[in-house]
Amino acid sequence: MGSRRNRRIAAVRQRSIPTPKSAIVVGAGMVGLATAWHLRRAGLDVTVVEQDHVAAGASWGNAGWLTPPITTPLPEPAILRSGLKAFISPNSPVYVPPRIDPVLIRFLAGFLRRSTAGAWTRAMGHYIPLNRESLAAFDELTENGVSEPTVEPEAFLACFARPGQHKLLMEEFDQIRAAGQDVGADLLDGDAAREIVPALSEQVVEAIRLHGTRFMDPPAFLTSLAAAVRAQGTTVHEGRRVIAADGGGPGSPASVTVADNVRSGQTRSESPARTGGEVERLAADVVVLATGAWLPQLSRGFGVRQVVQAGRGYSFTVSVDPAPTVPVYFPAQRVACTPLGGRLRVAGMMEFQRPDAPLDPRRINAIVGATRPLLTGADFESREDEWVGSRPVTPDGLPQIGPTASPRVHIAGGHGMWGITLGPLTGRLLTEAITTGQVPELLAPFDPLR
Repeated sequence: MGSRRNRRIAAVRQRSIPTPKSAIVVGAGMVGLATAWHLRRAGLDVTVVEQDHVAAGASWGNAGWLTPPITTPLPEPAILRSGLKAFISPNSPVYVPPRIDPVLIRFLAGFLRRSTAGAWTRAMGHYIPLNRESLAAFDELTENGVSEPTVEPEAFLACFARPGQHKLLMEEFDQIRAAGQDVGADLLDGDAAREIVPALSEQVVEAIRLHGTRFMDPPAFLTSLAAAVRAQGTTVHEGRRVIAADGGGPGSPASVTVADNVRSGQTRSESPARTGGEVERLAADVVVLATGAWLPQLSRGFGVRQVVQAGRGYSFTVSVDPAPTVPVYFPAQRVACTPLGGRLRVAGMMEFQRPDAPLDPRRINAIVGATRPLLTGADFESREDEWVGSRPVTPDGLPQIGPTASPRVHIAGGHGMWGITLGPLTGRLLTEAITTGQVPELLAPFDPLR
């Protein structure tokens, strides 16, 4: 498979289209906006099309963590050790609602097949070079027009309610180090952790302090990034969706067919022409598909066969007294807490469900039940901003970044939980591939046609 991929990449490097001067980016999440920013900075005329609004999807309600030391492939041996029964409990951090869905079955089969030590180690080797450059890619944005900062916290705490429970996470860190990536971490007792985060309850008996991380406010950062993109002269169409994409040809541009956003009661499969929506065709030298969990709707027409499954995450915000000022993670419960705007965002769950399924209150209740004993002064009854968003997950745990079977159509997605951390770097590397016609070596493992 590796030699076939290398031959395809070599063919792309000898592309038959002229150097692009214009681009359409479909999707205005972190990955799409970062790609648009870099493309415009490289001199292309850029248009962004977003079916909802800036950061409407997984880029809005996530924990906002920038954690390259622990950015790893999602399929891992621990998944198999947990047993399949763990996935069908509504209270499980990783939940698969029982249903007959051929796409889900195909995804799970591939995902479980790659949840081995060997597969994880190979995939981790592909992540490490990206992780080393990911924070610098944020600095490039904030030093050149993106006003919202990223924050380097005093500490990043992973907290545990049972003595010795930290050992499992430390073993995971050892595996990451063995793969070639540094992880700086030290052990604290419960009292030392409460000196940093007084809101931790007495049930927290030990914690790991992780180094080399940052965090940010996702809605604020994406709003600032969108403003910087617009300030470059890029048009961002919100409330319009792409219903079809065409790769054009050697002598003709690529194009997308754009329609009014889905109206209330209209399904995404309905034709806007039949429901009265306005339809428009936009053309450019290249098109970038950065639609997250919706990628397969457009990418299948360009030779992309790999499944992308929505891994839905849930979050809400609560007031906490005293308010934490640093990120807190409860690994056993798989719950992430981040201080945002004077409140604490509480996020968790990996739910393999349809991306457009409604919010399931049981998932929120499961997060509340898991977190309540570990925090004092948290007003869970008056929580706000309840949210569910779909992260695009691939069976092998690797994103899809690069050209498709059409040299005019590129993919940027499938990052799973790491679209925020790796989004700016993805935009920079994909822009290099588009403008030079040469796929950077760092992107070779993420070939969308693999």
